[in-house]
Amino acid sequence: MKNIQFILYTFALSFIFSSCEGFLDKSPDSRAEIDSPEQLTKLLINGYTSKNYAVLAELSSDNFIDNNSPDANGVYYNLSAFDRMHDEVFAWEPAVSSQDDDSPSAVWSGCYHAIAVANQALEVIARFEAEGRGNEVKAQKGEALLIRAYHHFLLVNIFSQAYKNDLLSKNDSGVPYVTVPETKVSVNYSRSNVSENYKSIEKDLLEGLDLIDDTKFKVPKYHFNKQAAYAFATRFYLYKRNYQKVVDYANLALGNNAATLMRNWNADYPTYTAFADGWINVESPNNFMLISTYSVFNRVFGTRYGCSRDAADGTVLGSGPTWQSYSFHPCFNGQLYLRGEQEFGVFFPKSGEYFEYTDKIAGIGYPHIVRAEFTAEETLLCRAEAYTYLDRVDLAVADLKVYDDSRKINGYNLSDLTETLIRSFYTPARPLYVKTYNTEKLSADFVVTASKKPIIDCILHFRRIETIYDGLRWFDIKRYGIEIKHNIGKTRVETLVWDDARRAIQIPSEVIAAGLSANSRPKGTNNSSITKSTLKP
Repeated sequence: MKNIQFILYTFALSFIFSSCEGFLDKSPDSRAEIDSPEQLTKLLINGYTSKNYAVLAELSSDNFIDNNSPDANGVYYNLSAFDRMHDEVFAWEPAVSSQDDDSPSAVWSGCYHAIAVANQALEVIARFEAEGRGNEVKAQKGEALLIRAYHHFLLVNIFSQAYKNDLLSKNDSGVPYVTVPETKVSVNYSRSNVSENYKSIEKDLLEGLDLIDDTKFKVPKYHFNKQAAYAFATRFYLYKRNYQKVVDYANLALGNNAATLMRNWNADYPTYTAFADGWINVESPNNFMLISTYSVFNRVFGTRYGCSRDAADGTVLGSGPTWQSYSFHPCFNGQLYLRGEQEFGVFFPKSGEYFEYTDKIAGIGYPHIVRAEFTAEETLLCRAEAYTYLDRVDLAVADLKVYDDSRKINGYNLSDLTETLIRSFYTPARPLYVKTYNTEKLSADFVVTASKKPIIDCILHFRRIETIYDGLRWFDIKRYGIEIKHNIGKTRVETLVWDDARRAIQIPSEVIAAGLSANSRPKGTNNSSITKSTLKP
């Protein structure tokens, strides 16, 4: 029997722990008079988005299903979405019903706010440099450049098509790459292309990497510290498919013994609260950078959309190469929770909500989700993917074994991961874990050979499990051209094909109204591939 703990559905999750107090403290905006490196450092505390893109990405991916759609036995439910916007996102329609937290509007404005803070800091830093005091603010310059690069990286991967190559991506609309502070009430921006976005991101990334100095941070993991910067470079070059640089930067992030950086799954987390707190522990070596966001993502669970059926079986409730004799990985035993009924979906507390009360008597305040934005595990899996394409499958398997071994917990007899075991498990007979890639259609220079495919299948499976509720699965679907479908209500089925325009989430309606060109959609409909009735459920 699956050991899934039950947690009550409550909005008053008062998880305000000492480890996350720093996330909830807001420093005053001191842009008016900045005349010291210390003031710059304080300004850059506000240079990280306070919005969570996980709702957009997870609902767009295959990590969630519609509980109101009949299962194989015809069973379905009549549940309401937590927010009408979730119906739109799941159907790959423009999200126009909400501008609240987790909406495209919130994610867009959150990223551009962070970019604005970085640009304000860089303007002040230029003044320091003109005065011959550049050495005093080198670390702050590095952080500002990385903030600007990373938030543009998020924007282009959410609101544009996946990177193909420098030539083909010139044909895909990117996002405005903003490099100067706004000094006017109304500014007209234009969209660059994805190729130019990636070039600008790379320029800021490389310049910033050399300037980061962890000694300048009171708590480095709340900032772009060295490890986090290297992890960002690792992910960036993976998406850009410059595999040697992936390995180079992953080596810098992980050091000589990646096994010592993995999360300790044998740690004692007796309660939901303990697990949630432990997941974002600033002392844990696997956490490279943490970001606090305003988000109600945790409240999606138990509603119309859930991690259930195939979505759960492909992630937290499924089998795998070294745990084939178990219905789900033993590391999740006692750590999976549900709201309402198990059939509505399960989750574990990495997405635990931290509620910041503004009035305890009235019971009102702000819900937070603290994101482990960069981790040793995801960086290791990036390196394994790069090794595969560099024809070093032996090293890829070694990295996968480090990851897999870290999830073994005491008292369970799990197999040791080997290349033979990977190749025997990831076969077409297991379509839940073995997907069809359309990489060569996206770009002729992106080839997954038959020999490499089982290894990539394993990597993407491990990545899907590791990054669930973070949103990165959506980016993997986009960059591999994986086709997925969403069953919606009783009769509607939407299929997202490899070149579907809806893979670029529509930019906010108010931004379009202000004059920025929208993402393309087939004329007369929000959808480019409809396989059954288009009637609303």
